Amino acid sequence: MMPPSAPRGNDPTRHVRLRETVATMLSLQSPTAARWLSQVDAHLDEVLIDHAHCEKKAAGVAMNLLFSYVDHVDLARSMTEIVNEELEHFRLVLDLLQRREIPFRKLSPSSYGARLHELIRKDEPGRAVDRLLVAGLIEARSCERFSALADHVADEELAAFYRSLFESEARHHSTYVRLACDFMPEDAVRDRLRTLAAAEAAIIDRGDPVARMHS
Repeated sequence: MMPPSAPRGNDPTRHVRLRETVATMLSLQSPTAARWLSQVDAHLDEVLIDHAHCEKKAAGVAMNLLFSYVDHVDLARSMTEIVNEELEHFRLVLDLLQRREIPFRKLSPSSYGARLHELIRKDEPGRAVDRLLVAGLIEARSCERFSALADHVADEELAAFYRSLFESEARHHSTYVRLACDFMPEDAVRDRLRTLAAAEAAIIDRGDPVARMHS
């Protein structure tokens, strides 16, 4: 999956339509708001640092799923690939920070991830489905925000960098949804995805005062 072509010019309506199109492609129920792009403009360094942390966390999520469901061979193989890709993305963001002389440091996270994980059911197989779908929604939101960043920033290097990450993040989202169907029938998984996507939209629309990739 490739990101839609960025609209020419500075027509805000066309930019909103692009974000809506990308969100729909990724099973999201709410596109990124202009509020977040204003946070990016005011705190770009922090957003870039947080992106590095997000890639590191994504690798950890995939590794935890691998250990939790190691007897599911397809999942184990897929998680191995995702772990490797997320760690490579982590390295790429670290390289980007170094080129820009932005020190990598600890940051307090936004509440986005914690609030999503509160929605995960406790009992199996619902727990496995929800863990996979929450991971998939986080990947989808990251992917959608990469597209928004690439469309928004004037920095050509940064725009090209975020476009280059779009396809792999979209593939991760699809992989997580596909693997959830190994634990429950696809209709049940799709219904649950819509429910979680609605909750994710409410969380992201509420926003966060700190400037983060998922604020």
